[in-house]
Amino acid sequence: MPKLTKRTKFAIAAVVGVILLVGGMKIPVAMPPIDLAAEHIVTVLGLSVTNTLLATWLTMLFLLVLAIAATRNPKLVPTGLQNFFEAILETILNVIEGVAGKEKARSFLPLVATIFIFVLFSNWMGLLPGFSTIGLVEEPKKPEQHAVQFEKIELGSINLAYTPIGKKVEARDLQGEGNREGAKPSEGETGLSGVLVPFLRSANSGITSTLALSLIAMFFVEYFGVKSLGLSTYGSKFVNLAKLKKGKIAFGLIDMFVGLLEMISEVARLISFTFRLFGNVFAGEVLLAVITFLIPWIAVLPFMGLEIFVGFIQAFVFAMLTLVFLTMSTLHPHGESAHSHHGE
Repeated sequence: MPKLTKRTKFAIAAVVGVILLVGGMKIPVAMPPIDLAAEHIVTVLGLSVTNTLLATWLTMLFLLVLAIAATRNPKLVPTGLQNFFEAILETILNVIEGVAGKEKARSFLPLVATIFIFVLFSNWMGLLPGFSTIGLVEEPKKPEQHAVQFEKIELGSINLAYTPIGKKVEARDLQGEGNREGAKPSEGETGLSGVLVPFLRSANSGITSTLALSLIAMFFVEYFGVKSLGLSTYGSKFVNLAKLKKGKIAFGLIDMFVGLLEMISEVARLISFTFRLFGNVFAGEVLLAVITFLIPWIAVLPFMGLEIFVGFIQAFVFAMLTLVFLTMSTLHPHGESAHSHHGE
C-alpha cells in the first residue's frame, strides 16, 4: 500500500473537518437550560439527591477503585498503577516541602493531595459523554425555560432523553401535560417535549459541592493552627487583650481591630474558595453548551481541550491555596516561631 504524503493527509483531514463542520451546522442542537442550582434527581431517606451529588459519589467511587487497584499488591519496586500514583504523590510532597518545609510536609500531604486529586478528577469527569446530556424530561417550571423536543429512549416505564432534535415547542403546546416525563409530543411527532434534567453534572458546577470542599479545607486550616500553636496562642490573632490588660488602651483597641480583620479574612477565604472553583467550572459548562449549540461536533473540540487545562489549573490553585493557608496558620501570630513558643 502506497504511503500517504503529508499533503494528502492534510487534504483528507481538511475534508473530514469540513464534513463534520457542515454536518454539525445542518443538524440542530437545542440550547440546554442553564441553571445555577443543581437539579433534584431523587429523594433518599428524606434527603434530596442532586445531579452534582451523584457526580461527587461517582468520582469518589472511581478514585476508590483506583486506590484499591494501585495498592492491592504493593511492590518494593513499583510498576504500573502503583508507580503512577507514587509519582503523583511524590511530586505533590516535593511541592509541599518547598512551601511548608519538611517538618510539616507529611502532615499536610493527605489533605492537599486528596483535594488536588479529587478536584482534578471531578473536573475532568464532568467532560465525559453523558454528563449534562442524559436525563429525565420535565415540564418547564420557570418562565425563562423553553421546552424543546428530545429523542426518546424508553427504559421500562421511564422515559429518558438523549439528543435534542432542536425544534422549540411553544408553551401553549404543553398546557395540561405536566408530569415527571414532561409534556407528550404533539400529533405526528416523535420524542418528548420539555426541559432536560441531566442525571449527572460536573460535581464542582454546583455551589454546594464547592462550599463543602471549602469548609473542609478551612476546618483543617484552623485545626492545624490550633494543633501547632495551641488554642490560646492561635486564638490571640483573633482576640488579643494583652495590651488592654496592661492599660495600653490605644494599642489594645488596635489589636482588637486587627483581630476583627483576621476574622473577616477567614470568612473571605471561605467565600473566595467556594466561588472561585464554582465560577470557573460552571462557566466552562456554559461555554461548552453554547459552542455545542452554535456549531456542534468539531467546533467544540478545542474548547474541550481548554477545559481539560482549566480543570487541572483549578485543582492546582485550590490545593496550593489550601497549602498556603495551612502554612500561614502554623506561624506564630506575633512573629515568633512555633518552636520557640513551645520552648518557652
